[in-house]
Amino acid sequence: MIQFASFLVTLHDIYLYMVIGYVLLSWIPNARTSFIGELLAKFVEPYLSIFRRFIPPIGGVLDISPIVAIIALRFILQGLLAILSYVDGMMF
Repeated sequence: MIQFASFLVTLHDIYLYMVIGYVLLSWIPNARTSFIGELLAKFVEPYLSIFRRFIPPIGGVLDISPIVAIIALRFILQGLLAILSYVDGMMF
């Protein structure tokens, strides 16, 4: 179980860095149209679009949905780790 929990943490970290990288690419002109930008968009945009439906940009410019998405991703990880800890405790 510890190996699976470690795997989940690693997946979380990779996806977190992908979201942060995608957000940083929005600050560089034409970076999202590059190969890396399009690749990150395929993985990150479906997740961020969930939050963009409910959180409008502040002032029409500032998009805080990635911040909320990162926080939600962390809550999901902590919930999964708690479930794994509970299941692991029941097995022994």
